[in-house]
Amino acid sequence: MAMTAARKAAWVLVVWALAAAAGLGSASARAPLVGSSSKPQREFDYFALSLQWPGTICASTRHCCAINGCCRSEPLQTFTIHGLWPDYDDGTWPSCCRRTQFDLDKILPLMETLQKYWPSLYCSSSSTCFSGKGLFWAHEVQKHGTCSAPVVQDELQYFTIALDLYFKYNVTEMLSSGGIQISNGKEYALSDVIDTIKHAFGGSPQIVCKKGSIQELRLCFDKELKPRDCLTTSLTNGSVSSKKHCPQYISLPSYDPLGKLANKNI
Repeated sequence: MAMTAARKAAWVLVVWALAAAAGLGSASARAPLVGSSSKPQREFDYFALSLQWPGTICASTRHCCAINGCCRSEPLQTFTIHGLWPDYDDGTWPSCCRRTQFDLDKILPLMETLQKYWPSLYCSSSSTCFSGKGLFWAHEVQKHGTCSAPVVQDELQYFTIALDLYFKYNVTEMLSSGGIQISNGKEYALSDVIDTIKHAFGGSPQIVCKKGSIQELRLCFDKELKPRDCLTTSLTNGSVSSKKHCPQYISLPSYDPLGKLANKNI
């Protein structure tokens, strides 16, 4: 559920304390469009904070495992983080900019928060750069974090900045304040969802849909981490496939965890 103002303030203090200790300077998986680390990739233009709606994704869960957030006993009722992605203004993005070894120990101070707000919503291992497999977090930092310089310099800073933005700009709260609620039966005008986010956030989001429900919502930031418009909202963007376009009316569905469904059938 949404964090209280006091908890948000406490989190921001923790985030920046961790970042300072690490040497903070200035402050749905996509296939690479620009290439690999074999060729130098130019500096990115802006960030997209990609958030997942569990109600849409978890409805497709067919089996459970320990790493899948969809399998928790209580349903996730807030947007969770997919990743913080450096992008270009031409609609492409860099990926896998340098070889790096993911070190779980470096983010242990964030582990409880990552597990709650940045879980994998699948059971399969995530692909990492250079034909590897690993944790969802390893995938995100190797594919996207390595291309986030000069804003992001290391692994801890990547996760710290993403979490800070996530709590500072709480999309679930923004939508709720605008009267857009979790519901299996209610649909909302896409334009109303976009306008609600734009009014509260200060920039237009990008929305990706699956079968008329929000699957991902992305907030965009300049390199000073200030809100800006995303390049597109979803309806006419060539970089979002036609299968992921949103209709005029969309929903934020809830879901029953797989374990609960099994218990109901006993």
